[in-house]
Amino acid sequence: MSVPVRKTYKLFVGGKFPRSESGRSYRPAAAPEVNVARGSRKDLRDAVVQARTGQKAWSSSTAYLRGQILYRLAEILETRRDALVAELMATGETRKDAQRELDVAISLATWHAGLCDKVQTLLGSQNAVQGPFFAFSTIEPTGVIGILAPERPSLVGLLALALPVLAGGNAVIALCSEAAPLCGLALGEALATSDFPAGAINLLAGYRKELLPQFASHRDIDGLLIAGLPDASVGQAAADNCKRVRYCTLEGDDWGDLATVRQLSWVEPFVEVKTLWHPVAQ
Repeated sequence: MSVPVRKTYKLFVGGKFPRSESGRSYRPAAAPEVNVARGSRKDLRDAVVQARTGQKAWSSSTAYLRGQILYRLAEILETRRDALVAELMATGETRKDAQRELDVAISLATWHAGLCDKVQTLLGSQNAVQGPFFAFSTIEPTGVIGILAPERPSLVGLLALALPVLAGGNAVIALCSEAAPLCGLALGEALATSDFPAGAINLLAGYRKELLPQFASHRDIDGLLIAGLPDASVGQAAADNCKRVRYCTLEGDDWGDLATVRQLSWVEPFVEVKTLWHPVAQ
């Protein structure tokens, strides 16, 4: 008879699985029998350091390679389907809903894999100018972006916000669902074997009320994509360091509508446009 092994849900930072530096844990509302590492301000600061390094490696990779890595993620999600469905069911979802959520998650990863090498074409341009010049507008990533996932759906909500940011060449620090973080943190196990550079995507868990102000005020986080309604206190804290903040107000079944969640509108806010002028030979 084998000894039962209970899973410990840890953070995913810099390609590793640390417990919180504070030693704290919490029991999420959707799975009160499970202990989850509770991220602290120090964990967020550590993730920012890792993300800054990871962003350099991620953005310097070719767009084609980034697409291949995201497609590799889709492959791993498919391979780990049963385990991820079990993680979703452990937080109260029915098997049917969990299967449907995983289908959407895999479709999102596949779609964004194909988007990576098309972002320049879709958002860049050759500009009409007067004079003997070429003028090209090219796209560059903003940098390190904080993601605050919705409570539900815990997996699709996380990927729907993180994948567009990654497709644009940014690094991600994501705070998983507070009430149902199990599948979000289990995603780290797929990310660890999908060829992402260490630090390109980092996953935290903990209390949103505690960590959101830290995301907003941290001076080395360049932008925020937040699931939920606009918060004046977040805007004020972000304004102090000129951080770009966008909100995603989708609710309920909207998260499962692929036409709604697969769009450029969550890529565009987190890329910068650089215009290049080049003289034309006469």
